[in-house]
Amino acid sequence: MARRFELLVFDWDGTLLDSAAAIVAAIKAACRDLGLPTPDDERARHVIGLGLHDALRHVSPALPEERYPQMVARYRHHYLSHDHELQLFAGVAELIGELAEAGYLLAVATGKSRLGLDRSLRMSGLGRYFHASRCADECFSKPHPQMLEELLAELSIDAGRALMIGDTTHDLQMARNAGVASLAVAYGAHPAVALDALQPLGRVRTPGELSAWLRTHA
Repeated sequence: MARRFELLVFDWDGTLLDSAAAIVAAIKAACRDLGLPTPDDERARHVIGLGLHDALRHVSPALPEERYPQMVARYRHHYLSHDHELQLFAGVAELIGELAEAGYLLAVATGKSRLGLDRSLRMSGLGRYFHASRCADECFSKPHPQMLEELLAELSIDAGRALMIGDTTHDLQMARNAGVASLAVAYGAHPAVALDALQPLGRVRTPGELSAWLRTHA
């Protein structure tokens, strides 16, 4: 089968790394530390994938902007105290290695900071496979298309030859805004019905289905 895409762009948290529950727990703990109303799980999961400051605006709208550094510090304290325990989803390491060996260009577009992504790439052992990456502290937050636009420019790939793979509506809307096709991952942060509303090329329910979809359709 002729290759449909040259560039595969992956979100990180909730797509490759099983971290959504840890992010939710860190958000809620940070709110408790500062005496703020604690969001429910659904509200906390909704902001996964956004840049940290945009996430804070959504999850705690009453928080004055001058207190954002405190909230960020408490969030990072709680998340980093457990991030060494987080695991890639089953089969992800093998899939990324297989795609790289097959000659795809691979990239990451994430709501993590550069420091956070580099730490995750190093801890997971996947850093050597990715040709480029963009983070929320380098670009406008998702769903703004800047991350994808910069990746396309850096790797000299037309938008029609790229696929964005992610578990949130922020990922899929970013892809639409950039004129890039998307694939929805429904085992991460956002529910399937919300992902389907953005009309991705497909939706996978498990990491195994992700591997099968890419082998068949990419």
